[in-house]
Amino acid sequence: MIQMVLSTLVQVIVPISIPVIVGVLLRKFKNLDTKPLLTLYLYVLSPAILLDTLLTADISLDDIYRTGAFSILNLLLLWGVAYIVGKLLKLPSPECAGLTLVATFTNSVNYGLPLVLLTLGQLGLDKASVYVVGQMIIVNTIGVYFAARSQFSTRDAIKSVFRLPAVYAALVAILLRTCDLHLPVGVASGVSMVADAYAPVVLTILGAQMASVNNAELDRSTQKAFWAGLGIRLLLSPIIARFVLYILHVEGVLFSVLLILASMPVAVNAVVLSDKFNASPKFVSKCILWTTLGSFIILPIIIVLVEYDY
Repeated sequence: MIQMVLSTLVQVIVPISIPVIVGVLLRKFKNLDTKPLLTLYLYVLSPAILLDTLLTADISLDDIYRTGAFSILNLLLLWGVAYIVGKLLKLPSPECAGLTLVATFTNSVNYGLPLVLLTLGQLGLDKASVYVVGQMIIVNTIGVYFAARSQFSTRDAIKSVFRLPAVYAALVAILLRTCDLHLPVGVASGVSMVADAYAPVVLTILGAQMASVNNAELDRSTQKAFWAGLGIRLLLSPIIARFVLYILHVEGVLFSVLLILASMPVAVNAVVLSDKFNASPKFVSKCILWTTLGSFIILPIIIVLVEYDY
């Protein structure tokens, strides 16, 4: 069983690592400026993948209800944990915002989906798509608020959410599905083509960000936030997710899918948002790096455990 899990992880890690390595090399040897890529991500790629996924995902009402309830309750508990830890450690506002991003958002798209497909098959992937759609909506709304509140007032942070096109892409997709309408074939193909660029571009940004902070020293408060973020994401998040699934009486394949996706390392989107809104991006980037490395140990254990439920 363990050998099968390790083999699966290798098959997922290799393709994911390629654009990350490209980002590292471009940063080190070509001094890649990620700001234009951040703009491309927020204003083009993010709304495209959100629109494409919402229009094509095979979604059932039961999966929506159960997954939605899990996503909201799990988010609130992790948010609460990050808030309490931030207060106890007396972290500055940017580090508190960064810690919230680290605690609440997982790399469910670029890392989670391939892992679920190879571990649980097509049935697992279908159920995972519901969670991923919800996470994309949450990241592009609540996630923007978490990041922006480190720099702006609450009112301005909320306004910043509605300045991004991803929110309106989600509304258009929901409206089209509700009315049983479809985009013209040419438009849908164009949106899908743009959406396909999402993963490599965002992973390249991640590599460039990690290269830029790999040797950077963190000050004392940021160092405390870093260790707190690692503890919450790697150790507490699987426990909290298991608790929420127990409360909601989620079982079977959906249980396995949600537990795996909720236990993933920090989302790549977190560094994009933290860099865009100055929510301690160095700390967030380091958390992405080390939670990703740590996940190679944690996730095999979780997968072996959920196999018994599956």
